[in-house]
Amino acid sequence: MKLLGDQAYSILELGLRCTHQHVTLIAPLRLDAVLHQPVPLRDPHTIGRPRVVGPRLPSLQHVLHDPHTAWQRLTLDWYGEGPRTLELCTGTAWWYRFGSTPLPMRWVLTRDPAGKRPPKALFSTDQTQPAEAVVRDFMKRWSLEATFEESRAHLGIETQRQWSDQAIERSTPLLFGLYSLLTRFGSALAPDGRPPHRQAAWYHKSAATFRDILALVRRHLWDNFDFPTSQSDPSVVLLPRATLVQLAHAACY
Repeated sequence: MKLLGDQAYSILELGLRCTHQHVTLIAPLRLDAVLHQPVPLRDPHTIGRPRVVGPRLPSLQHVLHDPHTAWQRLTLDWYGEGPRTLELCTGTAWWYRFGSTPLPMRWVLTRDPAGKRPPKALFSTDQTQPAEAVVRDFMKRWSLEATFEESRAHLGIETQRQWSDQAIERSTPLLFGLYSLLTRFGSALAPDGRPPHRQAAWYHKSAATFRDILALVRRHLWDNFDFPTSQSDPSVVLLPRATLVQLAHAACY
C-alpha cells in the first residue's frame, strides 16, 4: 500500500507511522532536510551511549549544485501534457530531527534540463524503490487531487452539514461512489471517448471535464426535456423549443 501526498505530508512522524504500518509514503522533501548515513557498526568496547545516526550527508541543495553529481535522464508523460524530459539523481539516507527516531528513506532529486521549472525533491519510505518508480507514483496523485476537487465542487463533498460523525462517515464514501458511477455513465454515453463539452470563456478546453460528464448524464436522465403539447405543431411546447434547449443546457450545467 502506498500513500501519496503534497508538501503537507512531508512529516517525519508520518513517515515513521507509515513504516510501522507497512505503508510506503511518497511526498516532497525539502532541499535543506537533515540527512544522515546509517549508524556504523559499533565496536563492543566503545564507551558511551550508542549513536542514533551516522555522519551527516550533504544537503540536497548542495547535491543540486555539485558539478560532480551524476544525473540520469528520464522522459515521462507529464500529467497528460505530453512527453517531458527530467534529470534525476537518487540515494538512500536517514532523515533525522533531534529528539525523534530516524527515518530510513530513498530521496530523489529532479531538475528541468531547460531550466524553466524549479528543482524538486521527493522521498519514499521504501529504500528499495527505484527512483523512476518514485517519480511515476508521485505523479499519480494528480488524478486523486482532481477527483477530490471535482467532488467538492460538483457533488458537495466536505460541505455536508450533518451533526453526526457517523452520518459524515456514511455520506463521504457515497459521494465518492457517485463520482465513480457518473464517470462510468458518461463513458457509456460516449463510447467513442469524446463526450460533448462546453468551452469556457477564460481558457480553451480540448477535452471534457467532470462538469461536462455531469451535464451529459443529467441530460440523458431527464430525457432531453421532450414535452410536446401540440400534435399539429410538435415544435411548440410550453415555450419556444430554442428557449427550452437553452434552459435545459443551463440546468444541466
